[in-house]
Amino acid sequence: MPILNLKISGEPSPDLIQKVATTLVELTAQILHKNPDITAVAIDFINPNYWIIDGKSLAEQGKSSFYMDIKITDSTNTKDEKAQYIAEVFAKMSDILGELHSESYIYIQEVRDDAYGFGGFTQEYRYITSMLGQAYG
Repeated sequence: MPILNLKISGEPSPDLIQKVATTLVELTAQILHKNPDITAVAIDFINPNYWIIDGKSLAEQGKSSFYMDIKITDSTNTKDEKAQYIAEVFAKMSDILGELHSESYIYIQEVRDDAYGFGGFTQEYRYITSMLGQAYG
C-alpha cells in the first residue's frame, strides 16, 4: 500500500511513464515485499532548465535527475532491505534515464501505522483485524 511520489527531469512520454512505474512497482514488491495491487505511483516531470544543482541547471550539465519519496508503514522493513531498495532504484533509474546526477534522491518515509492508511482504514486497523481473523478464523 505504499505510495511513490516521483519527480523526473525531462519531458513526459507514455512509454517512459509506463516503464518507470512498472520498474518501481516491481522493485517495491521484490525488495520491500509490498503488494503491487495496492502500490500507487504519481509522476511529475520537471524541465531540466528548472532543476538546479550546484548553481547550474541539469540542461547545462547534460545530466538527468530524479527525486522519489515512498511512504511505507513503520517497522515493516529492515535496514538492509531499505539500503538495497535505494541502491537498486538508483541503478534502474540510471538505466532508464541515462546519466544521472549523483544528487538524485530516494527518501523512504516510515509512517506510524495509526497515522497511515487507504480506503478509509488505518494500517493499524488492518493489522488488528487480520490478527483477529487468524485467531478466530
